[in-house]
Amino acid sequence: MPHTPSIRPVSIDDVEEWTDQADVVIAGFGVAGASAAVGAAQSGADVLVLERTGGWGGAAAMAGGFLYLGGGTPLQKACGFDDTVEAMKAFMTQALGPGVDTAKIDAYCEGSVAHYHWLADECGVPFKASFWGEPGWEPPFDDGLQYTGGENAAPFHDTIPPAPRGHVPQMSDKRADAERGGGYMLMQPLTDRAGELGVRAAYDMRVQALVVDGDRVVGVTARQYGRTVAVRAHRGVVLATGSFAYHPQMLESHAPRLVGRPAAAIEEHDGRAIAMAQALGADLAHMDAAEVAYFCDPQLFIRGILVDGRGQRFINEDTYPGRVGQAALYGCGGETYLIIDQASYEQGCSRPTATPELRHRPTWVCESVAELEGEMGLPDGALQSTVDYYNRHARNGTDPLFDKRPEWVAPIGSPVAAIDLRGMVGGFTLGGLRTSVDAEVLHVSGDPIPGLYAAGRCTSGVSAGGYASGASLGDGSFFGRRAGVYAAKG
Repeated sequence: MPHTPSIRPVSIDDVEEWTDQADVVIAGFGVAGASAAVGAAQSGADVLVLERTGGWGGAAAMAGGFLYLGGGTPLQKACGFDDTVEAMKAFMTQALGPGVDTAKIDAYCEGSVAHYHWLADECGVPFKASFWGEPGWEPPFDDGLQYTGGENAAPFHDTIPPAPRGHVPQMSDKRADAERGGGYMLMQPLTDRAGELGVRAAYDMRVQALVVDGDRVVGVTARQYGRTVAVRAHRGVVLATGSFAYHPQMLESHAPRLVGRPAAAIEEHDGRAIAMAQALGADLAHMDAAEVAYFCDPQLFIRGILVDGRGQRFINEDTYPGRVGQAALYGCGGETYLIIDQASYEQGCSRPTATPELRHRPTWVCESVAELEGEMGLPDGALQSTVDYYNRHARNGTDPLFDKRPEWVAPIGSPVAAIDLRGMVGGFTLGGLRTSVDAEVLHVSGDPIPGLYAAGRCTSGVSAGGYASGASLGDGSFFGRRAGVYAAKG
């Protein structure tokens, strides 16, 4: 078996030679690492980023690019939407819980408008002042604003004033080139700005362990081209290497429902930074939490009904697709089906979408629900009673069971189809190192570990259980920037 270097901390007394040094050393050059680099450099620090792959970007560069921002950003205002910090706090506290870190939610919401200006004005991230209001995981074109958390659907819209907060950097060539999607258009300006500020980057540098002087972190060891090197950090180390979605043992221990279901992550997300900090006594939070992608086009499932293996509805289909995914995996074990009639299916397929690959063809097509139920092998009468109840109220444009919005409520007619969605869920982890609002890594005692900071998906950020698209890139960039700023202070 290949040798796996130890994650145990290395004493400064055992370092024979420092290969390189900087005021702030950052592990990882994704969104959190790039934001930390810019933040530290703007604070006057000499910054070195160590990236294990051959270039910057990480998972962020391949993502849809959403940043969850609000409270009255210029983009929201330009698109005609009013939003407040209080409404944003209320939604995030309810939708991303239970157990959110209220101090982080407060800091994030109160600083959201300023963070938008930092991204757009200081880092050059482009946003187009246009709103995409149709269902979808992402806008199919280059629109800059979208609902990405179910803010305008039950159970939130009746008690919290809804506003779209999914801010996506303008994509070049309207998605014709996947490498120039929203995530790329976020990462390129951030890394360009880091370069302008004098940030240095070393690639193919896989961080292995933390170097300590007493209880203070003063550097890291890393593997590069088959040799072990040591890098000195005079003021602080920032960990920003991503989640543990591709570490089978950690998944089995903390988030077993995701085993065999990775999605929206990259293989470099192996949990190394979490384990390195744990070796110093770092605390963890919400390690069982996960975002769950539902591999079906929302333009389809919003027009039908979603049922479980007993033929029962389990959620309002017009909510955020990630909430649907969580309900499907956690509540139904991934055993779900879409029931939709021919007219609605054809209507959904006629609408623009960013995910045409998720427009699955019907698995069963029948003239009646009774026949469909039999073909699917569901309990006798179960699906029929579900559709009968739904149709009875849908004729009046209502959904008393789940409060689906009237514009998406219509009786299911004939021919009727079912799309087999069993197992079509996957996700990425949301838990990680417990950090302060200043991105300090916290010891199990509750005290900060001196010299150690972290941000991004190796930490437990604003999401404690639920999710909204943009929360990862949003809090990764927000707390990444803070990690750089505070690490630069030493």
